[in-house]
Amino acid sequence: MQDEPTPTELIKAVADFLRDDIAPVVSGHNAFKLRVAINALDLVTRQLSLQSRSDAAEAMRLSRLLGIQGSLAELNRALADKIAKGEFDLQTPGLADHLWQTTMDKLAVDQPNYASYRRG
Repeated sequence: MQDEPTPTELIKAVADFLRDDIAPVVSGHNAFKLRVAINALDLVTRQLSLQSRSDAAEAMRLSRLLGIQGSLAELNRALADKIAKGEFDLQTPGLADHLWQTTMDKLAVDQPNYASYRRG
């Protein structure tokens, strides 16, 4: 593993190069495809920067809510089971807050310019 540049720095550098140096001279359908590629690189950069912290926070909230330990996937499965069985609903203390925070964390990666996210 290399120390520097980090994967995030490398991906950001490529995205910036494409955005600043290549995009101004590309037109038509290739400009659209280039914009899609730049957006994908920006999304990966945000994911690398934010996902581990938000996943850890989500797992902690789920453990507290469910009263059990497990991987994030296991905890989400347990929550889904409780909701499907009617054991948890939006009146369950902490559930609505957990769902809201999880949604906001995912929007921070996927759609940080989404108007509702920016108001949150």
